[in-house]
Amino acid sequence: MPILHNHPVLKPRRVELRKNQTQQEVILWAYLRGAQLGFKFKRQHSIGPYILDFYCPDKKLAIELDGAQHLDNKEYDQERDNYLLTLDIKTVRFWNSEITNNISGVLQEIVSRLSSPSH
Repeated sequence: MPILHNHPVLKPRRVELRKNQTQQEVILWAYLRGAQLGFKFKRQHSIGPYILDFYCPDKKLAIELDGAQHLDNKEYDQERDNYLLTLDIKTVRFWNSEITNNISGVLQEIVSRLSSPSH
């Protein structure tokens, strides 16, 4: 069964999420856009039933930013990460506070994941 990227049914939600980005998404996107880290990223990209905050197709790497609401959604997040793993897509998660307080550390971790031969 083929996996559908950017399913048309999810387009209105993807557009809404792009228009209403969190401050942390805006900050991180400023560093990811235009292949500044050497690889193209997409924002609010859907794979199957899930919309990813950021996705690097070349490295099959999903980046998710988590706020306080994710404390109550651990099961959903795990289910989503497991689904992506079946497609050989790895997920790295950062807390919003990490973006705000340690963007250089976040970028170092992303660059490390992008340069890893396992991706």
